Amino acid sequence: MKRKMTRRVAWMAGVLLAAQQALALACTGISLRSEDGGVVVARTVEWALGDAKHNQIVVFPRGKSYRAQTPDGMNGKTWTGKHGLVSVSAYDQPYGPDAMNEKGLYVGVYYFPGYAEYKQYDKRHAADSMSVGDFMQWLLSSFETVEEVRRNLDKVRVVDVKDPRFGGAPLPFHWKIADPTGASIVIEMVNGGEVKVYDAFRGVIANSPTYDWHLTNLRNYLNLSTQPAAPLNIDGRAVAPFGGGSGLVGLPGDFTPPSRFVRAAVLTATARPLPTAVEAVFEAFRILDGFNIPVGLTAARGKTAQDIESATQITTASDLKNRRYYFHTMNSREVRMIDLAKIDFGAVREQMIDGDEGRRHTVREITIRPSGAAR
Repeated sequence: MKRKMTRRVAWMAGVLLAAQQALALACTGISLRSEDGGVVVARTVEWALGDAKHNQIVVFPRGKSYRAQTPDGMNGKTWTGKHGLVSVSAYDQPYGPDAMNEKGLYVGVYYFPGYAEYKQYDKRHAADSMSVGDFMQWLLSSFETVEEVRRNLDKVRVVDVKDPRFGGAPLPFHWKIADPTGASIVIEMVNGGEVKVYDAFRGVIANSPTYDWHLTNLRNYLNLSTQPAAPLNIDGRAVAPFGGGSGLVGLPGDFTPPSRFVRAAVLTATARPLPTAVEAVFEAFRILDGFNIPVGLTAARGKTAQDIESATQITTASDLKNRRYYFHTMNSREVRMIDLAKIDFGAVREQMIDGDEGRRHTVREITIRPSGAAR
């Protein structure tokens, strides 16, 4: 009996460890459209190793000169940016997981461990080679539409570059690309650098495994419905659901990538009609509230969380039509917005700004007056 219990405890510990490893890779992306032609791309950002300073935002000017990194150093592809952009940063570096350019092209990177494989670095092709971070900046600074991106993917070689500036973590990623027309794709590099391109299903993306696997997995949830389950009569006894939402029983609620993908697909597919892009932005924030990972949920077994590892550090929403970049962070739930249409990207200097403004939560007190009027 004791041996049986020991095996069971060991099995449960293994399950918990696997769950913690999955939780550490927990970014979720969605898209919504509005009746005024708006396209909103939104996502959460988590980082497994701790505080990656995703609250910092970098502004890149139009005409910037770029040089890509390879395993040999800064000897990769060079180019001049046609477009300015605004990007979330990481570890005080000009690379980050989420960005939009002045034309409304969006690029987001999502952790893709166990499946991402880049091209083998070859010194003879250094002039066409770049790291995963450079690839994101090349796309944003060079192109306006998803179609342009598709046509030019064979122009560069993305190679694996170990970069200690990012906490020493490996950087296996896949990418979501979207533009103001509503076009949206997912790019994955697998099997030694083979490039796979998928149309993004309702703009939804999570992490591993591969995108085609997630699309196949959706077939396991065809029973889900916004309509309540019908009452049954069994042997003369009426059995009815307890309340609303009974048609969604079976919708996965955990934070593994397969479950988050299904949940995001269902929640965006059932979203109400949204008259304006601004309303779509805030609906996206409401949907993504269900994907926030609180501090401590992924702490190692038997330990108390001392840092924000794997917790949701920033949530962003990009209004591609109006070129407005919205975000809130774990340090401040106040929604902030950068209007790219008001930035002169031909004159602005490259700069990093603190999006948290002192890292304080904003609270507005409502005062109740004797007359009953509040302010």
